[in-house]
Amino acid sequence: MTDLIQSAVLLLVLLNPFLVIVYLVDMVEKLDHKSFSKVLIHGGMIAAAVFCSFAVVGDFIFSGIVQAEFASFQIFGGLVFVLIGLQFVFRGPTAIEILRGDSKHLAGAIAMPVLIGPGTISASVVIGKRHEVWQACGAIIVAVAISIAIMLALKSLHDHVRPHSEPLIKRYIEIAGRITALYVGTIAVDMIMQGVRTWVGKF
Repeated sequence: MTDLIQSAVLLLVLLNPFLVIVYLVDMVEKLDHKSFSKVLIHGGMIAAAVFCSFAVVGDFIFSGIVQAEFASFQIFGGLVFVLIGLQFVFRGPTAIEILRGDSKHLAGAIAMPVLIGPGTISASVVIGKRHEVWQACGAIIVAVAISIAIMLALKSLHDHVRPHSEPLIKRYIEIAGRITALYVGTIAVDMIMQGVRTWVGKF
Protein backbone atom coordinates (compact mmCIF):
# COMPACT_ATOMS: atom_id res chain seq x y z
CA MET A 1 0.00 0.00 0.00
CA THR A 2 2.89 2.36 0.81
CA ASP A 3 4.42 1.79 -2.63
CA LEU A 4 1.04 2.47 -4.24
CA ILE A 5 0.68 5.76 -2.36
CA GLN A 6 4.24 6.74 -3.32
CA SER A 7 3.43 6.07 -6.98
CA ALA A 8 0.29 8.24 -6.82
CA VAL A 9 2.27 11.00 -5.09
CA LEU A 10 4.99 10.78 -7.76
CA LEU A 11 2.49 11.47 -10.54
CA LEU A 12 0.70 14.14 -8.49
CA VAL A 13 3.98 15.98 -7.93
CA LEU A 14 4.73 15.91 -11.66
CA LEU A 15 1.20 17.06 -12.51
CA ASN A 16 1.74 19.89 -9.97
CA PRO A 17 -1.72 21.55 -9.97
CA PHE A 18 -0.30 24.73 -8.42
CA LEU A 19 1.97 25.09 -11.45
CA VAL A 20 -0.60 23.97 -14.03
CA ILE A 21 -3.14 26.55 -12.83
CA VAL A 22 -0.62 29.23 -13.83
CA TYR A 23 -0.39 27.62 -17.28
CA LEU A 24 -4.18 27.87 -17.55
CA VAL A 25 -4.47 31.45 -16.29
CA ASP A 26 -6.08 32.63 -19.54
CA MET A 27 -8.85 30.05 -19.15
CA VAL A 28 -9.21 30.80 -15.44
CA GLU A 29 -9.85 34.46 -16.27
CA LYS A 30 -12.10 33.98 -19.30
CA LEU A 31 -14.31 31.01 -18.35
CA ASP A 32 -16.93 30.85 -15.62
CA HIS A 33 -16.58 28.15 -12.96
CA LYS A 34 -19.05 25.75 -14.61
CA SER A 35 -17.42 25.96 -18.04
CA PHE A 36 -13.91 25.72 -16.59
CA SER A 37 -14.90 22.68 -14.50
CA LYS A 38 -16.39 20.91 -17.52
CA VAL A 39 -13.35 21.53 -19.70
CA LEU A 40 -10.84 20.67 -16.95
CA ILE A 41 -12.58 17.43 -15.95
CA HIS A 42 -12.82 16.37 -19.60
CA GLY A 43 -9.12 17.13 -20.06
CA GLY A 44 -8.31 15.16 -16.90
CA MET A 45 -10.24 12.15 -18.21
CA ILE A 46 -8.28 12.25 -21.47
CA ALA A 47 -4.99 12.51 -19.57
CA ALA A 48 -5.90 9.66 -17.19
CA ALA A 49 -6.77 7.40 -20.14
CA VAL A 50 -3.43 8.16 -21.81
CA PHE A 51 -1.49 7.63 -18.58
CA CYS A 52 -3.21 4.28 -17.96
CA SER A 53 -2.42 3.21 -21.53
CA PHE A 54 1.26 3.94 -21.02
CA ALA A 55 1.21 2.21 -17.63
CA VAL A 56 -0.17 -0.96 -19.22
CA VAL A 57 1.78 -1.10 -22.50
CA GLY A 58 4.40 1.63 -22.13
CA ASP A 59 7.46 -0.39 -23.06
CA PHE A 60 5.67 -2.07 -25.95
CA ILE A 61 4.58 1.31 -27.36
CA PHE A 62 8.20 2.44 -27.60
CA SER A 63 9.92 -0.83 -28.54
CA GLY A 64 7.19 -2.49 -30.59
CA ILE A 65 5.17 0.29 -32.26
CA VAL A 66 7.43 3.34 -32.31
CA GLN A 67 10.54 1.12 -32.49
CA ALA A 68 12.60 3.64 -30.56
CA GLU A 69 14.35 3.69 -27.22
CA PHE A 70 12.54 5.28 -24.28
CA ALA A 71 15.71 7.33 -23.75
CA SER A 72 15.05 9.06 -27.08
CA PHE A 73 11.62 10.10 -25.80
CA GLN A 74 13.21 11.49 -22.63
CA ILE A 75 15.71 13.55 -24.61
CA PHE A 76 13.10 14.93 -27.02
CA GLY A 77 10.68 15.58 -24.16
CA GLY A 78 13.42 17.47 -22.33
CA LEU A 79 13.98 19.66 -25.37
CA VAL A 80 10.23 20.42 -25.50
CA PHE A 81 10.35 21.42 -21.83
CA VAL A 82 13.34 23.68 -22.57
CA LEU A 83 11.24 25.45 -25.21
CA ILE A 84 8.37 25.94 -22.75
CA GLY A 85 10.76 27.18 -20.05
CA LEU A 86 12.34 29.73 -22.40
CA GLN A 87 8.89 30.94 -23.50
CA PHE A 88 7.98 31.49 -19.85
CA VAL A 89 11.16 33.46 -19.20
CA PHE A 90 10.48 35.90 -22.04
CA ARG A 91 6.67 35.95 -22.21
CA GLY A 92 5.44 34.97 -18.76
CA PRO A 93 2.23 32.93 -18.28
CA THR A 94 0.88 33.87 -21.72
CA ALA A 95 3.53 31.55 -23.16
CA ILE A 96 1.37 28.47 -22.66
CA GLU A 97 -1.53 30.12 -24.51
CA ILE A 98 0.80 30.73 -27.46
CA LEU A 99 2.14 27.17 -27.37
CA ARG A 100 -1.35 25.71 -26.99
CA GLY A 101 -2.75 27.78 -29.83
CA ASP A 102 -6.30 28.99 -30.37
CA SER A 103 -7.90 25.58 -30.05
CA LYS A 104 -11.65 25.07 -30.29
CA HIS A 105 -11.25 21.84 -28.33
CA LEU A 106 -10.07 23.20 -24.99
CA ALA A 107 -10.22 19.85 -23.17
CA GLY A 108 -7.75 18.35 -25.63
CA ALA A 109 -5.60 21.46 -25.40
CA ILE A 110 -5.47 21.11 -21.60
CA ALA A 111 -4.66 17.41 -21.80
CA MET A 112 -1.83 18.05 -24.27
CA PRO A 113 0.62 19.64 -23.61
CA VAL A 114 -0.40 20.82 -20.12
CA LEU A 115 -1.19 17.53 -18.35
CA ILE A 116 0.27 14.98 -20.74
CA GLY A 117 3.98 15.67 -20.92
CA PRO A 118 7.27 13.76 -21.03
CA GLY A 119 7.55 13.74 -17.25
CA THR A 120 4.04 12.44 -16.55
CA ILE A 121 4.26 9.81 -19.31
CA SER A 122 7.61 8.64 -17.93
CA ALA A 123 6.07 8.37 -14.46
CA SER A 124 3.13 6.39 -15.87
CA VAL A 125 5.50 3.86 -17.45
CA VAL A 126 7.38 3.52 -14.15
CA ILE A 127 4.12 3.06 -12.19
CA GLY A 128 3.04 0.38 -14.67
CA LYS A 129 6.26 -1.53 -14.01
CA ARG A 130 5.88 -1.30 -10.22
CA HIS A 131 2.30 -2.55 -9.81
CA GLU A 132 -0.40 -4.76 -11.21
CA VAL A 133 -2.49 -3.23 -13.98
CA TRP A 134 -5.52 -2.37 -11.82
CA GLN A 135 -3.33 -0.96 -9.04
CA ALA A 136 -1.32 1.19 -11.46
CA CYS A 137 -4.47 2.57 -13.11
CA GLY A 138 -6.04 3.19 -9.70
CA ALA A 139 -3.02 5.19 -8.52
CA ILE A 140 -3.04 7.21 -11.75
CA ILE A 141 -6.76 8.00 -11.55
CA VAL A 142 -6.46 9.08 -7.90
CA ALA A 143 -3.51 11.37 -8.69
CA VAL A 144 -5.30 12.99 -11.64
CA ALA A 145 -8.52 13.40 -9.63
CA ILE A 146 -6.70 15.11 -6.74
CA SER A 147 -4.90 17.40 -9.18
CA ILE A 148 -8.18 18.39 -10.87
CA ALA A 149 -9.86 18.97 -7.49
CA ILE A 150 -7.04 21.28 -6.34
CA MET A 151 -7.20 23.28 -9.58
CA LEU A 152 -10.98 23.68 -9.27
CA ALA A 153 -10.50 24.93 -5.70
CA LEU A 154 -7.87 27.41 -6.92
CA LYS A 155 -10.28 28.60 -9.63
CA SER A 156 -12.94 29.23 -6.96
CA LEU A 157 -10.42 31.12 -4.83
CA HIS A 158 -9.38 33.21 -7.85
CA ASP A 159 -12.99 34.13 -8.68
CA HIS A 160 -13.62 35.10 -5.06
CA VAL A 161 -10.51 37.26 -4.63
CA ARG A 162 -10.24 38.80 -8.10
CA PRO A 163 -12.99 41.47 -7.76
CA HIS A 164 -11.19 42.94 -4.74
CA SER A 165 -7.53 42.48 -5.64
CA GLU A 166 -7.23 42.08 -9.42
CA PRO A 167 -3.94 44.05 -9.82
CA LEU A 168 -2.32 41.99 -7.06
CA ILE A 169 -3.47 38.71 -8.64
CA LYS A 170 -2.16 39.72 -12.06
CA ARG A 171 1.19 40.67 -10.53
CA TYR A 172 1.38 37.39 -8.63
CA ILE A 173 0.57 35.35 -11.74
CA GLU A 174 3.18 37.24 -13.75
CA ILE A 175 5.89 36.59 -11.15
CA ALA A 176 4.82 32.99 -10.52
CA GLY A 177 4.76 32.29 -14.24
CA ARG A 178 8.35 33.37 -14.69
CA ILE A 179 9.50 31.53 -11.59
CA THR A 180 8.01 28.33 -12.97
CA ALA A 181 10.46 28.63 -15.85
CA LEU A 182 13.21 27.65 -13.39
CA TYR A 183 11.28 24.54 -12.38
CA VAL A 184 10.43 23.60 -15.97
CA GLY A 185 14.00 24.19 -17.12
CA THR A 186 15.41 22.05 -14.30
CA ILE A 187 13.08 19.16 -15.14
CA ALA A 188 14.00 19.53 -18.81
CA VAL A 189 17.75 19.32 -18.22
CA ASP A 190 17.29 16.36 -15.85
CA MET A 191 15.24 14.47 -18.45
CA ILE A 192 17.83 15.10 -21.15
CA MET A 193 20.63 13.92 -18.86
CA GLN A 194 18.69 10.75 -17.91
CA GLY A 195 18.18 9.97 -21.58
CA VAL A 196 21.82 10.60 -22.39
CA ARG A 197 22.99 8.40 -19.47
CA THR A 198 20.72 5.59 -20.67
CA TRP A 199 22.13 5.82 -24.18
CA VAL A 200 25.72 5.98 -22.96
CA GLY A 201 25.11 2.93 -20.76
CA LYS A 202 24.34 0.87 -23.87
CA PHE A 203 27.87 1.27 -25.22
